[in-house]
Amino acid sequence: QVHLVESGGGSVQPGGSLKLSCVASPYTISNKNIAWFRQAAGKERDGVAVIYPRDGTTWYDNSVKGRFTISRDLAKATVYLQMDNLKSEDSAMYYCAADGVGLLKQSYRNWGQGTQVTVSS
Repeated sequence: QVHLVESGGGSVQPGGSLKLSCVASPYTISNKNIAWFRQAAGKERDGVAVIYPRDGTTWYDNSVKGRFTISRDLAKATVYLQMDNLKSEDSAMYYCAADGVGLLKQSYRNWGQGTQVTVSS
């Protein structure tokens, strides 16, 4: 079983920034797709960004493209989600997931516990 631990959530004003972290094992970071999902209250869990292990290629949902950046630090076995120009609609619980297909939620079996992001003035 893959163990994932997210951190970095918090409260921020619109236009602000946050950086989320997802710590996994070195093997997982180097060999498995790692994705960020989010789930707002009363809504479905949606894919935000994914990073592919072989060459670090990334893919983003259109709602965050140009504002969010997914990256990884292999030495620290950590995947990051840098979130800039945050909007109120970005408020959600953010989850890290491993070993799935792209941003297909149903394909991921390994999930972290989540970290809350609240964007409010």
